[in-house]
Amino acid sequence: MILLQSCRALAPYAGAERLEGWDILIRGPRIAEVGRGLSPRPEAGEELRVIDCSRLAVVPGFINTHHHFYQTLTRALPAVQNVPLFSWLKALYEIWKRLDEEAVYWSSLLAMGELLKTGCTATTDHHYLYPRGVRADLMGVQFEAAAVLGMRFAPCRGSMSLSRKDGGLPPDSVVQSDEEILKDSLRVIETYHDGSELSMRRIALAPCSPFSVTRGLMEETVRLARTYGVRLHTHLAETADEERYCLSSHGRRPLALMMDWGFVGPDVWYAHGVHFNDEELEVLASTGTAVAHCPSSNMRLGSGIARVREMLDRGITVGLGVDGSASNDSSDFLGEMRQAMLLQRVRYGASGLRAQEVLAMATEHGARILDFPRCGRLEPGWAADLALFDLGRLDYAGAQADPIAALVFAGISHQAEYTIVNGRITVEKGRLTGYDEEAIAEKANLLAARLLQGS
Repeated sequence: MILLQSCRALAPYAGAERLEGWDILIRGPRIAEVGRGLSPRPEAGEELRVIDCSRLAVVPGFINTHHHFYQTLTRALPAVQNVPLFSWLKALYEIWKRLDEEAVYWSSLLAMGELLKTGCTATTDHHYLYPRGVRADLMGVQFEAAAVLGMRFAPCRGSMSLSRKDGGLPPDSVVQSDEEILKDSLRVIETYHDGSELSMRRIALAPCSPFSVTRGLMEETVRLARTYGVRLHTHLAETADEERYCLSSHGRRPLALMMDWGFVGPDVWYAHGVHFNDEELEVLASTGTAVAHCPSSNMRLGSGIARVREMLDRGITVGLGVDGSASNDSSDFLGEMRQAMLLQRVRYGASGLRAQEVLAMATEHGARILDFPRCGRLEPGWAADLALFDLGRLDYAGAQADPIAALVFAGISHQAEYTIVNGRITVEKGRLTGYDEEAIAEKANLLAARLLQGS
């Protein structure tokens, strides 16, 4: 049992009236009470942990809707610092084809560690690289890392079936046949997917993109996902190059292809969605299809500015994603929230996206996308997933008039003081509790060097 006492500022959900001096009682994996002057009485054998929150802003834990964990090992590489997506992918596939079980495990620890330290309590990961010769259960490896750190995790069983010889971008050694992909997709659903209300494990199915898989795989993946009630995800409308590829290869724009293949609906979310036109935005709204907005990656690769303001105005669910750390090059979730707000203002003006809207995207929208129905709000009975930030720091001085908005507007560090997931403290005083941070960094650097050396 944990009592968060006298919170300096408490936002139970995006847009709610800010509460000051209130308490939150956590019992097991759920929030038990929210109120003033709570005096809980532990039951027999139950311990009470009291945390003084008089300097802390308390918000629902953030939810990351798009990432590629393995890319944490290939950040800021000189050869791809200044190239667009397709050239970037072709160069990096030659490095990523050397990924193995160890690299996947440690890169997952690294990515999730960064997310937790910046207030993120739930995440997906779009893992679509399965190098030939690696026989490990890579989904299982990632779930193991999530359990060590205590993160709520909904990874995508990604896939690629078109190599360069078939008109795709990746080398032959990292693609699989449609049959292999569908067989393993079924296995990971049956092995790992937990559809319960406070599940710590979800599975989604995610063909990489319309230029990396066959039509047959897309259609069969849709059928499999809907048979088992899991979500669907893919990259879509990220770049002008993708649009030209789809028009040249299929005579259809990317979203039209998805409609042809049944890959739309309230159980589907796309990463990026930079290049949707007006008619396509209406399709997203009418079908309930969601979008993961990845502003840092879109800026880094020069892909463009997604029309998030217009998506929200049409009622489209838009979450946030840090995307892969080879195109961000960070897993700083609170930093991504700030980028999202500022980038929309470049396109739409000073009121283009408000701090409270960004908070909603980061919490309730993300929960809707990843199908965590009791996440994203701090109310009795909801998941005890919270992010706590120290407003007494130097970088928040002078920003106390609106301390919740200050989290998005201000700060030279996006470090959470505490992060709590499912009632477990996963970050305490700014440090991970599940694993030694220096050990993760040291091992990741060794593995990154090995990938680059090709050994």
